[in-house]
Amino acid sequence: MDDLPFQKITISGPTLSALMHRITTSLGDVDGLLFGHVTHLTPSTLTDDNTPQNPDSNLIATITSFFCPNIPLSFYDSLGRVDSVTLHRLVSSTTHQSNSSSSSSNFLGWFSARRKSPIRPSMREFCVSQSLSRLKTAAKGEKDLNPCVFLLFTTPVQGELLYHTHEYRAYQFRVNSRCFDPKSIGIDNIGPDFRGNYGCFSPNSPFPELKCASAMNDEVGEGLNRMERVLNDQKELDMVAEGFSVKDLGKLMGSETVNSTMSLEDLYEKMLGKLDSLARQVEKSNAKVLDMENHNRKLRYKIARPVPE
Repeated sequence: MDDLPFQKITISGPTLSALMHRITTSLGDVDGLLFGHVTHLTPSTLTDDNTPQNPDSNLIATITSFFCPNIPLSFYDSLGRVDSVTLHRLVSSTTHQSNSSSSSSNFLGWFSARRKSPIRPSMREFCVSQSLSRLKTAAKGEKDLNPCVFLLFTTPVQGELLYHTHEYRAYQFRVNSRCFDPKSIGIDNIGPDFRGNYGCFSPNSPFPELKCASAMNDEVGEGLNRMERVLNDQKELDMVAEGFSVKDLGKLMGSETVNSTMSLEDLYEKMLGKLDSLARQVEKSNAKVLDMENHNRKLRYKIARPVPE
């Protein structure tokens, strides 16, 4: 697996969000280490193209974690020369924590975050990547792997901040050609390593089990119990389709289903209205959290500013 080309580089959504948050809250330029694993995809043989495929190009580097000391030049000097002692200490401590949390992680490369600068690697970043490419880290169950992944983050120049806050690109440093090979980066949120973040998520919202026939029952003998059941069913139905009655839901079953197109559309409209209401609540809460973060950042800057004598 020495200097083989990657098909692409992937990173999980929570990891990318945490990394960008660390970059945003830092006081200046920062850098750090990237950890993850490399997987080999089985090439598909079901194709009409007779062109031979290179099996070595089916490698995918997946970034699962990072380490950011919150200072620039954390493991190298101003000329891009890597301090092997400091690097070994940082890698060993991070991989030890990863192994203790039962998640396999290997040293893949590093990242650099700059502000208001062109999004292209600098000469110093080239020297750092070249120094890292000469190192070997034993990947579990695999051949020796060069830490060749490089992520570059920058903030847009003045006037472009209205569109987005960060720009980022992924590269693979090729040892033989001594150059950066741009790679596409994918946001991967699904997989065994990230399943814990989505344990409560279901792609299809389960509709509550309701006894709709109780709303159609007009027997007087159990009037009180029937009304209590209808009220409980209505509360459960309002959780997914607020404003749609249980009685109308009962019409969507049985012989009356043929003439229930309008009721079904009304049900979908109520469900979409509930989702829209939840989305607006989340949007307002995010705005409040952002205001609180900006206020806290101003307080930290005010406290850290030296008092004039």
